Amino acid sequence: MYSPSTSWRLSHFDYRLAQERIAQRPVKVRDRSRLMVSLPHTIQDRLFRHLPDWLAPGDLLVLNDTRVIPARLWARKPSGGRIEILLIRPLPEADQWEAMASGNKKVPLGLTLTVAPGFHATLVERLASGFRVRLQATGASVGEAIQQHGHLPLPPYITGSDPQEDRQRYQTVFARHPGAVAAPTAGLHLTLPLLARLRAQGIQTTTVTLHVGPGTFQPVREERLAQHRMHHERCLLSPQAARLINATHARGGRVIAVGTTALRVLESAALPSGRVRPFAGETGLFILPGYRFRTVDGLITNFHLPRSTLLMLVAAFIGKRRLDRDYAHAIAHGYRFYSYGDAQLLFPQDRI
Repeated sequence: MYSPSTSWRLSHFDYRLAQERIAQRPVKVRDRSRLMVSLPHTIQDRLFRHLPDWLAPGDLLVLNDTRVIPARLWARKPSGGRIEILLIRPLPEADQWEAMASGNKKVPLGLTLTVAPGFHATLVERLASGFRVRLQATGASVGEAIQQHGHLPLPPYITGSDPQEDRQRYQTVFARHPGAVAAPTAGLHLTLPLLARLRAQGIQTTTVTLHVGPGTFQPVREERLAQHRMHHERCLLSPQAARLINATHARGGRVIAVGTTALRVLESAALPSGRVRPFAGETGLFILPGYRFRTVDGLITNFHLPRSTLLMLVAAFIGKRRLDRDYAHAIAHGYRFYSYGDAQLLFPQDRI
């Protein structure tokens, strides 16, 4: 079992970024975002629509097909006070969810909160990660009420977006399975025409599912990173996807993960041989430099927050020195950062 190195500190993964570099809205056309191609000894500045230039027939893109749910509920106490509830995952009990709530200490258990007329939430139990919440809806199912009255849980650094635009653009074009509270943002750049071009070029695609949880954007608090524990997320790698991934490697093709979430599914399903097995369950895999990747030959990812687990994963994939080089280049050349920002295409040195 992999154990993160004890030498890494949170301060090793910090950098300065001007506020105006944080993308507040997506580019008008998904694949017109910029693409930094990171190679061991050079950097190429391209557009995302040029992705096929860097792939070859026989390569395989692995996509995360999770769908973001409108998991943010604004509720009011009987006194009128406003409470924000973030749904994390459904629990086995009917209409009950694991959730986080703002003002945790001020909301007593058993108090019924009003989300909308006929739609109520009750905090029934404190959990290690927040609360057990029971939802009740009149005249509709709870799922329908969430869809009607919930809001997309955009990251807190996005403050200037358009809610109507977000409904469409904070989802990938291949999103299928509802359950995420944040988008797998590397996939936001792909369009249906671009996917068709890739397939016409002999580049295959397959999907895995990882329902992105709040751990994606929650800050790491431990200075000694080996002490950090990831929030577990539900994921699935089907037998069909496993067969295609293993067959791609067997014939010498490259497997490119579209996003850190897809990569974490593959590594969670990895066998010592580098093959993957079908997998359904949860992953809390935390990757730091020193980790030995077994399943992935390339990675497409956005530019990540300072001190984030995603930044640490990228450092593990290409090396900390190369990470620092790439981010200095991105800042100097005006790349847009974070969820609605630009993308990188990364290849480890031995697969160029």
